[in-house]
Amino acid sequence: MKSKQTYLLALASAFLLWLAWPPMPFTTPLLLIGLVPLFVAIEAIASDTAKKQGKRIFLTAGLTFLVWNTASTYWVYNAISAYNGWMVALPVSLIPYGLGALLITFAFWLYYRLGKYVNKKIAYLGLIAFYIALEYLQQTWDLAFPWMTLGNGLAGMHQLAQWYDHTGIYGGSLWILVSNILAFEAYKKLKLQTGYLRFRTLGIWVLVVIIPIGISLTKYFNAEQKGTPSNVVVVQPNIDPYQKLENIPAAEQIRILTHLSDSIGQPNTEYFIWPETAIPNHADEDRIRSNNDFINLQSFLSKYKNGTLITGIESIKTYQDKKTITAKFDNQSGIYFDNFNTAMQVENSANVQFYHKSKLVPGVEKMPFPKVFSFLDGVFAQLGGTVGGWGWQDKPSVLYAQSGIGVAPVVCYESLWGDWIGEQVKDGAQFIAIITNDGWWGNTSGKDQHMMYAKLRAIESHRDVARSANTGISCFINQRGDVIQSTKWWTRTALKANINLNDEITFYVKSGDIIAKIFSVLAVILALIIPYRKWVKK
Repeated sequence: MKSKQTYLLALASAFLLWLAWPPMPFTTPLLLIGLVPLFVAIEAIASDTAKKQGKRIFLTAGLTFLVWNTASTYWVYNAISAYNGWMVALPVSLIPYGLGALLITFAFWLYYRLGKYVNKKIAYLGLIAFYIALEYLQQTWDLAFPWMTLGNGLAGMHQLAQWYDHTGIYGGSLWILVSNILAFEAYKKLKLQTGYLRFRTLGIWVLVVIIPIGISLTKYFNAEQKGTPSNVVVVQPNIDPYQKLENIPAAEQIRILTHLSDSIGQPNTEYFIWPETAIPNHADEDRIRSNNDFINLQSFLSKYKNGTLITGIESIKTYQDKKTITAKFDNQSGIYFDNFNTAMQVENSANVQFYHKSKLVPGVEKMPFPKVFSFLDGVFAQLGGTVGGWGWQDKPSVLYAQSGIGVAPVVCYESLWGDWIGEQVKDGAQFIAIITNDGWWGNTSGKDQHMMYAKLRAIESHRDVARSANTGISCFINQRGDVIQSTKWWTRTALKANINLNDEITFYVKSGDIIAKIFSVLAVILALIIPYRKWVKK
């Protein structure tokens, strides 16, 4: 097979994967066969007697994943350039466009190399292990961007992902990979064999597809919304993000937020959820009770006896010395400080709680590997920053109201980390409050993907989700992932609903991303076979 043909097959896989990816409606099942053209191309290259097979396989797989990743996350450039300009946006965009594609391409190259020393079944096991391990790496290292994890694709048809309450998204990645491998093997058998045996692999593939779907649909249609009801309001102020931080006074933004809240708030409303950085002033957390904005928030809440407000705010903490790696030095005051992207909880009392966004955007909110590059701190200080960027907290936490209700605060794209939110649920969170400002992305598929991924968090934890976005999409999601109310893009409005406060702990919440961890260990073991068979045993 000529290179042109293999590249066309690679592009066919990229197209199928893109067509199946959220927010495309009703095309999600294409994920189960989307990699088959790529497998055909790799098989053809591996069976060719020409040299440089590894290089050709790497380039062919790389084409698939680069095109698919870029086509699905093109909006990243909008998000970064809106706040940082094109000079920052262009190189940072290469992280999701190219780095994720490079890692997954490496998984296919390792699969090819392993296949030279082991039988086909072990090679396929290696491919699954390498793929999931490198997906997990994209979730856990300092260049984390787990947006394109295969299991996230089922957000397009969440009815098929109800078993995520046991496996999380890596169970979805495993299912999709096994389905593609079996579909490819079935294609080969149908093409090359005769008689009834040619249908055996096809029958196995059909079972692998149908059984999880049957289990999921059964769970979906028999699911009960558990817990006690609580009246919650989410607000979408629709304040232009390009004007928000500079041209619109904080007092005016608070007036808009309180007006929208009051327009549908009830005497029994227990929570008001406002979006990320709804309060744009840099408030000192240690002096928050004397802050004018905070005083205005408590004045608003005084009308609601049982009311609690969770709002985004840009906050700071000050220190006498460099207490954290992210701390910056203020020449005027002679003190160090951290700035945080914060979720703040305000009540009808002196009690106030803070949660600091911890999953920060690499290259924009956080310098990757800050400890490694700490020796550059003096250089960055001359430029007005540090190697650490925004501050963060090391462990997830829960915001508790006077009533005892626990909430999992989730800021922006933290909603991609199911295990992080699972820790909050284990610590007592009874529902999930996502606050975000998706306006930087523009009216692109990014905002829709971001909202749809939240459905998976609801399924994994059996927790209702209240989502407040500055410019859309704000919504309520029930415990089986249904969006029960939502706003339109670029609309100033508020929603209210009676959500369920649930205390149940799912298997996934208990075990976390155990599938990814097991396959990561297996990937290391199988990868070691390659140098062992090539050099040691030889």
